[in-house]
Amino acid sequence: MTSKTRVLLGVTGGIAAYKSPDLVRRLIERGADVQVVMTSSAQRFVSPMTFQAVSGRPTRSDLWDGTAEAAMGHIELARWAQIVLIAPASADFIARLAAGRADDLLCTLCLATEAPIMLAPAMNRVMWANKATQANVGTLAARGIRLLGPASGNQACGEVGAGRMWEPVQLAESVLAAPPNAGLLAGLNVLITAGPTRERLDPVRYLTNRSSGKMGFAVAEAAREAGAHVTVVTGPVQLQTPMGVTRINVESARDMYAAVHRQVGDADIFIAAAAVADFQPVAVAKQKIKKQGGSVKLELEPAPDIIKSVADMAKRPFVVGFAAETNDVEENARIKLKRKRLDMIAANEVGDGIAFDCEDNALTVIWPGGKLEVSRGPKLDVARELIALIAKRLPPRDDSPRRGARKRRTSAGVPRDRVRGRRPRRV
Repeated sequence: MTSKTRVLLGVTGGIAAYKSPDLVRRLIERGADVQVVMTSSAQRFVSPMTFQAVSGRPTRSDLWDGTAEAAMGHIELARWAQIVLIAPASADFIARLAAGRADDLLCTLCLATEAPIMLAPAMNRVMWANKATQANVGTLAARGIRLLGPASGNQACGEVGAGRMWEPVQLAESVLAAPPNAGLLAGLNVLITAGPTRERLDPVRYLTNRSSGKMGFAVAEAAREAGAHVTVVTGPVQLQTPMGVTRINVESARDMYAAVHRQVGDADIFIAAAAVADFQPVAVAKQKIKKQGGSVKLELEPAPDIIKSVADMAKRPFVVGFAAETNDVEENARIKLKRKRLDMIAANEVGDGIAFDCEDNALTVIWPGGKLEVSRGPKLDVARELIALIAKRLPPRDDSPRRGARKRRTSAGVPRDRVRGRRPRRV
């Protein structure tokens, strides 16, 4: 992170709160500007004056603070923060945050902020292992909230186990560490498709596939970490949108085709990670198709080929495809790369227990004249390797005819290419 990263430190009620003043100092040593917000329970362990002394800012705790800007302190703080860190995060606070409560200043600003939220849990080992706590933690993780810890060791209650808050130095270093691939795609617009499509047969049935959308959303998160402006066009999935990513929901292949072509004119990179239907019904029944004892024949036609339509554009972005194959993975991917005129393709084997409905993946990434194997790992880690490779393979940031980059105006009227550091086109 750059100097003066604005960190909002939330302190909740727990004996580990005694470490939080030192955490403030460690964050400031690493170039952060820290604003502390305490819950009422936290004030029973550490004085607000202690935090004011080490942070140089008045400690905030009151949702009804009339001296706050326009008496809307939670909005003021939510917009100020670039990072929200809760340390310690008690079992009670985790439960209230998972439930979406807004009954104190800290919970309310967590709902109102667009900044990434990180939690450093601290509690008794049995409380941490309790199914309710683990369910709440799972809910928050699914929403994109990052967990830092807990560690294992001796606890204030005299027991030993998981539940200790990370030490201040470890927390400060983790919070202020640059994200993976930071700056590699700075200022670029990345358009990504994700998830399955649904092709309606009648009012209650549809054709679809097993894609969960997790890989596409991981790619979106990795691209955002790399500094890109990211839009994801997704079919029906049950996933939390990564922080800072614009989401467009669609249902069918036709819907996805239309949404992509509304957005692709501004894209520098197009990554087609969605499992788009290859075929769609010729006609959709207006009423439910009844079982009549015999077989039913479905007449299908090719669905729109979204990635080929983008690759065929006269002014096209850098185009990356995905190939989900059950056999001859590399051979089929190379055929698709050439036939659809892609810049790069990421191929993976799919099937029972592989890729679909899984938390991990492995890719064979192929481009004209090259190949790289990305070993199996969590999908976000795999996505980060893919984004790093895309950044490496991108043509120079100029207005080359192949990429068809166009000068787009910023709100200030300055050519966006110049904002990105591109050289203006010669005339």
